Amino acid sequence: MHHFAVPPRTRAQCIVLPATPFPLLLGGREVAGRADTAEVRLLVAHAGMVEEMLPDLSPAGVKAARDTLVELAAAVTHQGFDDVNTHLASALARAAKNLAEQRLADAELSPAMLARELNVSVRTLQRAFAAGGESMTAYIRERRLESARQALSASRLSVSEIAAHWQFADGSHFSRAFKQRYGLTPTEYARHNA
Repeated sequence: MHHFAVPPRTRAQCIVLPATPFPLLLGGREVAGRADTAEVRLLVAHAGMVEEMLPDLSPAGVKAARDTLVELAAAVTHQGFDDVNTHLASALARAAKNLAEQRLADAELSPAMLARELNVSVRTLQRAFAAGGESMTAYIRERRLESARQALSASRLSVSEIAAHWQFADGSHFSRAFKQRYGLTPTEYARHNA
């Protein structure tokens, strides 16, 4: 049994890994990490992906997922990781997406901010997204457009208020991007979905 304490009104998440792959790395000790460190964010993002995809993974996929999990656990123990390692690309992209989702309405949200929060270079984060066939900037824009589309259906805010909330430069920029993505202007969309 393992015991630990957390301050009141905080949350703890325990990830228990088998000791077999880690004897030299851990030396029989328990390792704890703050949830807001880049290494723990990556470990949690990867563990979530593995949990979702495990039933569909081939034996080679299970081995790759395990190897990446071991690398990420090692990064937590060393409080840092080799951000050039390509095995971490999908976990890094997932962690960046999770972080972006939490901050979509934040004016500071950018590839540079995500890279800084995850303790990697912007180029490393760009490579992680590129490995999945997308770009960070396009991902952020797409998620903001989708959130704005949902807001048009669910709120009484004006188009310019929604554009400002989701960090579009102005109403006309938002309208052009929205029409290109959804085939209607925001006003037309709101009217059709009122």
